Amino acid sequence: MATRSSSYKKRHTKQRSMPPHSPQFPVPASRRFLSSRRRISMMMIPLALFSAAIFLFFMPFNGSGRSSDSSLDLLSAIHEIEVVAEFPHDPNAFTQGLLYAGDDTLFESTGLYGQSSVRKVSLRTGKVEVIEKMGDKYFGEGLTLLGESLFQVAWLTTTGFTYDLRNLTKVKPFKHHMKDGWGLATDGKVLFGSDGTSTLYRMDPRTMKVTDKHVIKYNGIEVRYLNELEYINNEVWANVWQSDCIARISPKDGSLLGWILLPELRQGLLHSGHGGIDVLNGIAWDSDKKRLFVTGKLWPKLYEIKLKPAAAKSERQIARQCLI
Repeated sequence: MATRSSSYKKRHTKQRSMPPHSPQFPVPASRRFLSSRRRISMMMIPLALFSAAIFLFFMPFNGSGRSSDSSLDLLSAIHEIEVVAEFPHDPNAFTQGLLYAGDDTLFESTGLYGQSSVRKVSLRTGKVEVIEKMGDKYFGEGLTLLGESLFQVAWLTTTGFTYDLRNLTKVKPFKHHMKDGWGLATDGKVLFGSDGTSTLYRMDPRTMKVTDKHVIKYNGIEVRYLNELEYINNEVWANVWQSDCIARISPKDGSLLGWILLPELRQGLLHSGHGGIDVLNGIAWDSDKKRLFVTGKLWPKLYEIKLKPAAAKSERQIARQCLI
């Protein structure tokens, strides 16, 4: 979730024991006549083991507890994007949640007090076909579709709502157990949620109780402000608020699988005169046709994109671009 301006939301080693050396056994009498060279060679074995232990102890680890080799693997999992197509998007929509529901139809959750809504939108035209406005005291947030029900959360409250997919006026409230409501996604069985921290939650959709959670880190640093979510190919993808980055997360253990960098979209809109836009937010996945869509708050366009390997990036560059 991100607000129209920063005033809406304020940015709110365990010591490892050294492996024991090989025990020093007494040298039997029959072996006491070894040459001095052989005695020196045998004395070097514990020293070599000690040196190896020191190396392993000080080997750098990244945020997922993996060795530096895994850190290099993560750097190779950095992607940039190519724009496949552009579609019109309501420039007054403060996009908080986005999903693809088939037949070139999107469902979108919008925010801002007094303007929050859930809406059915035509992908091709950007036209809002059906809209259900929220009460003025609610600031709409993340949205996902499970079965025939849309689940929506709201900012600064643990109250959320379900909507009948075919009739958005059938609204039922629920309570969740995250600290706040920012993002939602589903694998078709459980719900995944974010609350603006670095924590990714797994929830039972029947009770909304948290069944698992993971703190997401990059090289030991928490990835804060996880926002809008989407479940794509057994991964949870998360917008990082106030950045042009999407984090790819393993829902099994919370490990960070890679980054997607999209700065050219927002920069392109700004350069073309759309100075009133806000941050990147909104990911939708067409699992049948393998199409990926993104947009942002108050953006006049929605983009179909595809990924491509990024130019070489250092860990410092990624941290500066994606960690807020």
